[in-house]
Amino acid sequence: MGTNWETLRPLLFDAIGQTLWMVAATLVVGGFLGLLLGIALYSTRPGGILANRPVHTVLNVAVNIVRPIPFIIFITAIGPVTIAVVGTQLGTGAATFALISAATFGISRIVEQNLVTIDPGVIEAARAMGASPLRIITTLLVPEALGPLILGYTFVFVAVVDMSAVAGAIGGGGLGDFAIVYGYQRFNWTVTAVAVAIIIVLVQVAQFAGNRLAQRVMRR
Repeated sequence: MGTNWETLRPLLFDAIGQTLWMVAATLVVGGFLGLLLGIALYSTRPGGILANRPVHTVLNVAVNIVRPIPFIIFITAIGPVTIAVVGTQLGTGAATFALISAATFGISRIVEQNLVTIDPGVIEAARAMGASPLRIITTLLVPEALGPLILGYTFVFVAVVDMSAVAGAIGGGGLGDFAIVYGYQRFNWTVTAVAVAIIIVLVQVAQFAGNRLAQRVMRR
């Protein structure tokens, strides 16, 4: 049986739009929340500019609990929370909420690891000059780690595209849902191959753009 692209083409375009929306919303909201959480992890660690062992321990344990959970399990485990916030556990909105939640914790660790590489002497010099913790964070920490952070967020983009495809397995919409419903379940390998090819192109474009941007920043 041939593939009826006249019928499938609009559905494919809708799936691409859903995937781009999920990824963009996750990177913007989850990226911002993950940045804040990562800065908090770094700043509250022993010897940090806002050293607070109890707070750091709580944040560190929370991140360590959430990060290892496979996304297919995570998205179902937070079902009650998703329903309370979004009103449903199915659809693009529910999948986006789960993506943002998972990405926030994953990004926070990437941010923390990049901030740790900054020379402590530079931070101590800023503190000795009377710079406030907020000023150190906004004018020193983030700018110094910007290049590696861009690479880290590029990696996150790839991971989020992958997770958005997984969300399709439970009705989350997007290219994953399209490939499963119209490809895998109907034994139409052409549809599956097209969905995979589009995902590969998205990832390659993002990786190329991220690498180029990071190179520019690190050359300054």
